Amino acid sequence: MRSDTSVQAPRIFRDPRDVLKWGTLDQERDCMAETYRVAIIGSTGRGDYGHHLDEAWNGVEQAEVVAVCDDDPQGLEKTADKLNVQRKYRDYRTMLDEVRPDIATICPRWIDQRREMAVAAAQRGIHIYMEKPFCRNLEEADQIIAACERTHSKLAIAHWTRYSPKLDRVRRLIEAGRFGKVLEYRGRGKEDRRGGGEDLWVLGTHVMDMIRALAGQPAWCFATVEQDGHAVTREDVTDGPEGIGPLAGDAVHATYGCPDGSRAYFASVRGVAANPTRFGLQVYCSHGIVELMEGTMPSVKCLRDRSWSPARSGKSWENISSQGFQKEETLTDSRYFDRHRLAVLDLLEAIDQQRLPKSSMYEARGAVEMIAAVFESHRLGGPVKLPLENRRNPLTLL
Repeated sequence: MRSDTSVQAPRIFRDPRDVLKWGTLDQERDCMAETYRVAIIGSTGRGDYGHHLDEAWNGVEQAEVVAVCDDDPQGLEKTADKLNVQRKYRDYRTMLDEVRPDIATICPRWIDQRREMAVAAAQRGIHIYMEKPFCRNLEEADQIIAACERTHSKLAIAHWTRYSPKLDRVRRLIEAGRFGKVLEYRGRGKEDRRGGGEDLWVLGTHVMDMIRALAGQPAWCFATVEQDGHAVTREDVTDGPEGIGPLAGDAVHATYGCPDGSRAYFASVRGVAANPTRFGLQVYCSHGIVELMEGTMPSVKCLRDRSWSPARSGKSWENISSQGFQKEETLTDSRYFDRHRLAVLDLLEAIDQQRLPKSSMYEARGAVEMIAAVFESHRLGGPVKLPLENRRNPLTLL
């Protein structure tokens, strides 16, 4: 077995040493693992296991959870018992070296260790499924991607809506011109006590990914960040929760230039939450509006009304299923309603087919870039081009 784990080949085999026996893609496919060995990385008290990522592989026949790591001893015992796993570790690097799994699941909500965990897995040629947001800044995103590229490790992030068949249907309907010309994408966070900068990071990452899924990579961003009614300055910057790093603002307003000439907007203001929530994305088109909430099988509705005003037009909102307008939903299998199932199945398929996952590391970095661009535009006082030249957290440069 090779002692240098920094340059190992992609971990797509049941026995990692098998990779040394094969040299071509066709031969590798013939040796694909029947069951992928999965290791779980959590951190009780520092983000725990995120949105139940430790349970993401439950019911997936092609995968087996073989080990769990948690630096908290009580959390480790509790999770190992829940997952019925015998191999338990306090240090994830030791686990990766000894267990040598095919896939590592990086679970904690806190993101201050995200780069180290992802790079450690990628350096060992291990594929990755991980919690959102991707990481704290673009410098870390670049480092994770570079490590994955060196060993051809696949990385998928838990942007659940990206895997939704309903989102695929909306994209096809928009591309077919069923709503006319797209004019605006409007997204908002949950706007609860986290409203503003924290909402942008923690929940805005989903909205940014939804915008990217439908509109593509924005060319520029112009944004403002405020705190208590004034433009954020260095004195307003604090250490954000959940390991986010430098953070500021109780109100953010951002505009993005999309490839087709339309505009995308994101805003979040603290303490103005709605019930039901506004968290999601609305697409305003010349012939109507499409509303897409977050999730694998979310509520998707459309208003086929050029005035955008049901009160004036008499038009009503219609449901969109994975099959189309006002059609019965035929995808009723439980996997479509499990927040992680479609994502991990797509990751396994991406490994098998040697393609990128739907919500790949590049898309994850793109979402981080849209978030960072808000603070960079505010710092510079004007529009900024994407991709950003500055890869650091802009708030550290105020």
